[in-house]
Amino acid sequence: MNKLSVLGGLVAALLLSAAAPANHGIPNLGSAEFGWQHNVEDWEEPPAGSGHGPIKNDPAYPYRSNAQGNASGEGATVRIVDTKDPILKPWAAAQMQKTNEELFKGRETLVPFTAQSRCFPGGVPGQLLWPFEPFYVVQTPKIVYMLWQRDHWVRRVHMTDKHSEHVKPSWFGESIGWYENGDTLVVDTIGLQTNMSFIDNFRTPHSEKLHVVERYTVSPDGKDLSAVVTVNDPDTFNGPITLSKKWFRVDRPMEESVCGENNFDFFDQGLVPMPEAKAPDF
Repeated sequence: MNKLSVLGGLVAALLLSAAAPANHGIPNLGSAEFGWQHNVEDWEEPPAGSGHGPIKNDPAYPYRSNAQGNASGEGATVRIVDTKDPILKPWAAAQMQKTNEELFKGRETLVPFTAQSRCFPGGVPGQLLWPFEPFYVVQTPKIVYMLWQRDHWVRRVHMTDKHSEHVKPSWFGESIGWYENGDTLVVDTIGLQTNMSFIDNFRTPHSEKLHVVERYTVSPDGKDLSAVVTVNDPDTFNGPITLSKKWFRVDRPMEESVCGENNFDFFDQGLVPMPEAKAPDF
C-alpha cells in the first residue's frame, strides 16, 4: 500500500468518525469526500459597509496574475503594494516600501516568497490564501480541525469561550471558536508570531498584538464556503481591516502534497530558504 492510500484512509477514517451533525445548529463544514478550494491568491472585497478592505496594489502599477497575463497576452506583473494607504502605520509602510524598491531595481528574488510556496505555514489569516489545493474540516465537540492538502498543515480551533491566560506566540496562534445562526463558525485568534508571517501576499506585516476574527458560513445549498475576516493590530494598522474569501466545494478526498520535494533555489535567485529541522522529532 502506498503513502497516498494510507494517508487517504487515515483522513477518511478521522473525518467519518468526527463528522458534525447536519442539524442542531451546527453547519456541516466537512466530510471524508469533499473539501474547499479557491483559485485566487488574494483577498476579496468585504461586504458593503465593512470599512477598510484589503491592502491593494499601487494603482500606478496594475497587477496581473499569471492566469490574467496569459489570457490577455500582456504577461504577468509583480505586486507593487500601495504604501500610501493611510491604514498602515509608518513602520509597516516603510518595511513594505523596501520590498517595492527591490522590485524597482529589478531584483525579483522577493517575489516568489509567499509563506506556503517556500514551505512555511501561512499564519493567520494568510494561510487561507493558498490556492488551487483544497482544505478540509474535521468537526468534533471540543476541537475543529482545519487540514490543508498543501503540506498537510493542521490548524486547531478549540471550541471554548475563553482564551488562555498566557498565550505563547506561534504560527497559527491560539484559536477559539463557536457556532452562530446554524450556518456559521466563528473563530477568534490571538498569539501570532511575526517571523515570516504576513496577512496577505503583499507581505503586509503584523505585530504580536494581531487579533483575527473569522466568520465561516456555508451556503444554503452546501456548494460554497465564505469567510469574512476582521484584522485588528493597533501597532501595525490605524484601524481594523476587513477581508473576505470564498471557496467552492470539491468532491474528492485529500491527496498527498509535499512542499519540500524538489523545491530548492536551483537558479540562485536568493530565495528565502525552506525551513529545516535541526533535530529529528523522535
